[in-house]
Amino acid sequence: MLKVTEIFKSVQGESTRVGLPCLFVRLTGCNLRCRWCDTEYAFYGGKSMSVDAIMDALAPHRISLVEITGGEPLLQEEVYPLMQALLDRNYTVMLETGGSLSIERVPAAVIKIVDLKCPGSGEVLQNHYDNLGRLQAHDEVKFVIADRTDYEWSRDTLRKYDIDQKAQVLFSPVYDKLPLKDLTEWVLEDGLPVRVQTQLHKWIWGKDAIGV
Repeated sequence: MLKVTEIFKSVQGESTRVGLPCLFVRLTGCNLRCRWCDTEYAFYGGKSMSVDAIMDALAPHRISLVEITGGEPLLQEEVYPLMQALLDRNYTVMLETGGSLSIERVPAAVIKIVDLKCPGSGEVLQNHYDNLGRLQAHDEVKFVIADRTDYEWSRDTLRKYDIDQKAQVLFSPVYDKLPLKDLTEWVLEDGLPVRVQTQLHKWIWGKDAIGV
């Protein structure tokens, strides 16, 4: 059984698939407490659901892209059979993980979005850098950036580990904290091989909306 906070239909708000219709399975629980977290409601509670029940909830929507998110989905052991069940039914599967836990057991076909925590998050010491050696070309590494200090740390980390040679790299500003224009100008000044992105769902429905 899995603890599930919500299952909903929306568009991809982030990632290289931004704007595409997507089904989201938000699992409950997180081992981190990022200062800018916008999903604190997923830390506790949730509804117990079997893998089969989750599959049944997804089936009527006829959307082939699914993201498993949280919280931190890798905290729950049953997430691995859930990912495999989705793959077996020909879904394109994305996993968003906070980057503090190993992705070693995640099925190879899953698109892993690994969040590297910047200093401004308060959780930079929790980064599991071994994950960078397990990335595949279809995976993505996301930096959520709050200020110039976060940006410079992200830039230097990108270069230190040659992350862009392993996977797609996403630089995203903390919504309502760092102007998208500033981040874009910094990236252009330094000629970084990254994708600047914002949280599209917040521009569509507002920063406080949930279930979208």
